[in-house]
Amino acid sequence: MEVLTRDRVPALTGLLTVVSLALVFGAVLGAIPTAILPRAPEWVYEAIPHLNATISFVAILTIAQGWRWIRQGQVLKHRAAMLTALGLFAVFLTLYLYRISFVGTTSFMGPETIKLYLYYPFLAIHMLFAIVCIPLLYFVVLTALTRPIREIPQSSHKRVGKIAAALWLVSFSMGIGVYLLLYIIY
Repeated sequence: MEVLTRDRVPALTGLLTVVSLALVFGAVLGAIPTAILPRAPEWVYEAIPHLNATISFVAILTIAQGWRWIRQGQVLKHRAAMLTALGLFAVFLTLYLYRISFVGTTSFMGPETIKLYLYYPFLAIHMLFAIVCIPLLYFVVLTALTRPIREIPQSSHKRVGKIAAALWLVSFSMGIGVYLLLYIIY
């Protein structure tokens, strides 16, 4: 598989990005039929935002540690950390999409001025970074997994990976900020 996908990383990145964004927008717009999904008790839907904030925090720590390890030349630890962060992101996204499919989006309950001048711009930037992050993450992961470790430094993995990791950290951090605004502060 490694040899077959090696030359198709950009195409696979595009395909996976389209599928991922279709799932996200499908869930947000209510296009995913909930009849095909198992229904959970109400407490599960209420717990998901809190669980996802925790997952985001752990992912931030994992990405930061992965970044630290690659700077120290510990490639295998870096790979393990980044794949763990990707797994955490997959769990986060699955839970998020599941909740959105059944409950819908959460309305901001704070003052109108805070909503207009803080919450909406903050949310928009978070969403933009999250959307931009998706193809970058697929690209760096596919590049890393389709090459022997000794060849990765000659690829664009390092250059794109720095951007992807930085945006990923900011997106996760802003996601926690959105959580705080929606569920804790207001």
